[in-house]
This record gives sequence, structure tokens and C-alpha cells, in this order.
Amino acid sequence: MTSAPRLDRARRRMREVGVDVLAVSAGPDLVYLTGYEAMPLERLTMLVLARDGDAVLLVPRLEVPRVDEDTPGFTVEAWDETDDPIERIAKHAGGARVLALGDHVFARDVLALQGSLPDARFVLASHVTSPLRIVKDEAELGALRDAATAVDEIAQDMRGWSFRGRTERAIHRQLIEQILDRGHERANFAIVATGPNAASPHHEPGDRRIEAGDVVLCDFGGTMHGYCSDITRMYAVGDPRAEVRDAYDALLVAQEAAVRAATVGTRCSDVDAVARDSLHDAGLAARFVHRTGHGIGLEAHEDPYLVEGNDRPLEAGHAFSIEPGVYLPGRFGLRLEDIVIATPAGPQRLNHAPRDLAVVD
Repeated sequence: MTSAPRLDRARRRMREVGVDVLAVSAGPDLVYLTGYEAMPLERLTMLVLARDGDAVLLVPRLEVPRVDEDTPGFTVEAWDETDDPIERIAKHAGGARVLALGDHVFARDVLALQGSLPDARFVLASHVTSPLRIVKDEAELGALRDAATAVDEIAQDMRGWSFRGRTERAIHRQLIEQILDRGHERANFAIVATGPNAASPHHEPGDRRIEAGDVVLCDFGGTMHGYCSDITRMYAVGDPRAEVRDAYDALLVAQEAAVRAATVGTRCSDVDAVARDSLHDAGLAARFVHRTGHGIGLEAHEDPYLVEGNDRPLEAGHAFSIEPGVYLPGRFGLRLEDIVIATPAGPQRLNHAPRDLAVVD
């Protein structure tokens, strides 16, 4: 979908929620609405969209060559080094009673805009944009599929990698290279956690050397065609201990149950409960310390969140992770993650790399 239809959809949503002006800066909302990915600089870039008027993209003059000025739906207005962009934005947003401001706007700019528009009530732009972005169209789903296929290939190839004696940091670097080599524009993250370090869900790869008997948790992803990938697979260096294999078997069952539960109309909280209940039956519920999943799209983490208390029903076109985990501090940690799409025909996995506990050298 091109920018103009998305801007029109945003205006319709603004009417529904009573927003007069939408103002978004560098970040995924700007990309979604304009196709332009601004650099998150101290020089302010901002799209100002009037509910009943025009859309203007204010851009620092030195950034204008990066913008496709022929993109339909908005005009580009350059500001110079000696200009005050806040003053320009306040002029375009003048008279707004309710202004929806981008969730990624720097605090200094929020405060400056509040000072320049004292009569406006400020709300989060996500009240407008999240319901638009949460349901992916076919082009977006295609981009997510391509990104998932690329990381699937990496996860498959890793089954033949040599792990023993290498550091977490060395595996991390190889993963980053592979993410880029497989066609991603950028690598967003590569968690490599070994042995007891894997009990920390977001462990930062370090200099610990991988030993026989270790389990290695690899959670990685990047951005391809503007959309994100995210996968977690587990590797055991030599035959795993019985307690590790038993815990992983329980995790595999919990993940499969949660994927099957992620049907259109099912509440996000209920999908989370399915994974949690399955691990409870295995005596491991207390070792599952995070939500079951998060939405994915232009951001690696976005709506919908599969967590207790979120009673939003899944809709066709929702894309999200299913990633239960088991973490035993000081001993080991396990996680299994796939990206799933809710469809009228049932949940559809985007990741197809083998999900067993791979035994590696």
C-alpha cells in the first residue's frame, strides 16, 4: 500500500478517536505513513498530518536528498540550520485541540511542542497508528515471510557449525555476518547465551568459551525489505543431560500448544495461558518468566503482545512470535521461538527450521 491510502486511513482513524493533528518523527510510524526512514538525529524530522487538511513532512535541508519528493500524499518542507523546526510544526498544527504525538519523539521536542502549543492536549500517536499497523497486508506478510526464510536458512546451517571452544562473542559475530549475507539490510540483534548464561533471557554475548555439555541459546533477527525477522533455536554441545532434554521436550510441547491456540478470535491472554498451563503440567511454570510473544513488523517488538491481561482477540493478518522459555539460574536456559500469522484457516508458522534440540560439536 502506498503512502496516500495509508494517510487517508490515518485520517479516518483520527476522526474515530477525536484527534485533530498527528505528528510523528523518526521511527516506524513515519516509515509506515510515508515510506521515508529518517535518521534519528538531533535535527528534527516530523510529519504533520491534519485530520481535515494537508500532510507536510518537515525535513532538515541536508536530509532532503534522501526523501522521494514525488511520493504522493504529502509535501516536503525543508528547514535550514538557523530555523526553528518547533515553530514550523506549531504553525502547521495551530488550532489543534488534540495532537497525537509520535511515540518515538525525543523528550526535548515533546517539551518544546507542549510549550509552543499550550492549548492542545497531547496523546500518543499509537492510538492512531497501532490499529493501522497491527493488521498486515499481503505485501507486508510477503516481506515477513522473506525475512523468516532467511533466518531459517541460518538456523539450519548452524546445525553444522563448530561450537566447542569458541566464545559467545565469536558465534555472535558469525551470526551478524550471516544475517547480512542472507539479504537483510541490517542485523538487529544476535543473542548467544551458553551454559548458565542462557538462564538470562537477554544475555549479552561475552567471552565465555563453549564447553562440552553446554546448551547454547541463539535468538537472532534483522530487517529485510523494512520488516523484521526473529527466531530462537537451541543447540547442545554433545549429548544433553537428561534434565535438559526433559525440560526441552516440555518446552517443545508448550510452544506447539500455543501456536495451535493462536486462532483468529482467541484472546492474546488465552494464548499466553496455554503455554503457561502446559509448562505448569511439567512442573516448569515458575521458570517461565516472560510473556509468550510479541507482535512483529516494522519493529521487532510491536502490537499485539501475547501476555496475561491483554484481552485483544487475534485478527487475520496479526503477526507475532510464540516463544515460551524455561530458565534455571546458575544452570541453563531454554527458549524456542517462531513467527506466526493468524489466518482464517488457522495459525501459520513463518519459521520452518527444525525445532528439535540440535546436537552439535
